[in-house]
Amino acid sequence: MPLEQPPRLVGIDYGHKRVGLAVADPLRMFAKALATVPTRAAVQTLAELDEREGVEAVVIGWPLLPDGSEGDATKKVGAFIKRIQKALPTVAVVRMDERYTSEEAKAVVRMSTAKRKHRRERGRVDAAAAALILQRYLDGEQRV
Repeated sequence: MPLEQPPRLVGIDYGHKRVGLAVADPLRMFAKALATVPTRAAVQTLAELDEREGVEAVVIGWPLLPDGSEGDATKKVGAFIKRIQKALPTVAVVRMDERYTSEEAKAVVRMSTAKRKHRRERGRVDAAAAALILQRYLDGEQRV
């Protein structure tokens, strides 16, 4: 009889056009880029993942300004969080400081692929940023 998998931890890098998604491995040690979906389809994609595999928590990048204050981007992410909470009321939502994750993700994508075409694909960067946000959570970094 196979062991039941624990519910998923999902990382999110929110964007106006695209949302990067990542998932943690069953032991919750490593984050893996999953996909990039259009923003308008992101909540539905999360609901489908919850239905298929179960989602315990969503770890979403909180776009603080360089000085640590909140700005217009945090308001947009806050509205997105409300949509997630309405669609998935039993799923915890955790905010993680996402400053500089996009730049780190670009570097990771650059190092991980030899083809220049793939390095420019923004979707790869968004999913990699989601994985970095989730990995910070798994590593126990401070939440916001």
